[in-house]
Amino acid sequence: MAEIERYLAAAERANTRRSYASAVRHFEETWGGFLPATAEAVARYLAEHAASLALNTLKLRLAALAQWHRDQGFVDPTKAPLVRRVLKGIGALHPARAQRALPLPLAELTRIDAWLAAEIARASAPGERAGWLRATRDRALILLGFWRAFRSDELSRLCIQDIEAAPGEGMTLYLPRTKTDRHAQGTTFKVAALSRLCPVAAYVAWIGAAGLTDGPVFRRIGPDGHLGTTGFHPNSLVPVLRKRFTDAGVAEPDRYSGHSLRRGFATWANAHQWDVKDLMEYVGWKDPASAMRYIERADAFGRHRIEQGLAGEGPATTLVAERETT
Repeated sequence: MAEIERYLAAAERANTRRSYASAVRHFEETWGGFLPATAEAVARYLAEHAASLALNTLKLRLAALAQWHRDQGFVDPTKAPLVRRVLKGIGALHPARAQRALPLPLAELTRIDAWLAAEIARASAPGERAGWLRATRDRALILLGFWRAFRSDELSRLCIQDIEAAPGEGMTLYLPRTKTDRHAQGTTFKVAALSRLCPVAAYVAWIGAAGLTDGPVFRRIGPDGHLGTTGFHPNSLVPVLRKRFTDAGVAEPDRYSGHSLRRGFATWANAHQWDVKDLMEYVGWKDPASAMRYIERADAFGRHRIEQGLAGEGPATTLVAERETT
């Protein structure tokens, strides 16, 4: 039985398991619901939390309850018409604008990297090992996250034994599983060595400074410079990034998140005429709609195109057009 449970656990991502377990506890312990639940109870639960929880959060709670009932062999109450109608009504009465993290522009990436380089130089003095290691780690984290357009969970799960780095050439990274790798076949990523803002050089410098040979690439560093043995939790990356953005003088650092690196690269690539198909293949998107959600267009308001059109319509042209329409 233990072996079956081990394989069942492996079929789900750890983050999903934690989220679902938390959702079930909220329904049962915090709200006081009973499991197995009726459709009426689930609908009442949704209605009572409609004003305080985002629609996506409510959908996650439903997914967790649905799985609990399926796993226990009970009828899934979340599929009942009553529940679906209540959820639809919540969406109509409580519309929520999607909050998206700002994409990190290349100019800000350059600013952050310059600040970290200066911090590494400053903290190289005796007694500053912890600060030196953190700056070296964070430089590698940010550059690799940007140029490879990694998600926070992907950065947190990178392991040294799955990476081959050739300074001056590039890196090959392997992840046993990613968000879009539903069949857990593993994915190999390649990163080029660059003339500046180089993720390969930053990675090699971090591994060398920390003396790491295996295990998680990015991990906690204690006040005395002692390295943790486990990798960062994905949620832990956001405070690290925002602190470095603040240190470097980036405006509105709280509007950035782990997705800012991914969105920043996608926006940069789009501005430099990367073909959408090539960008999708590089980043790992399966459909164009996913790609477009991450791309911040350089001419977001369409001003450039409109001004081009206006420039071609002088007073004479406009007058003729007006006469033809009257």
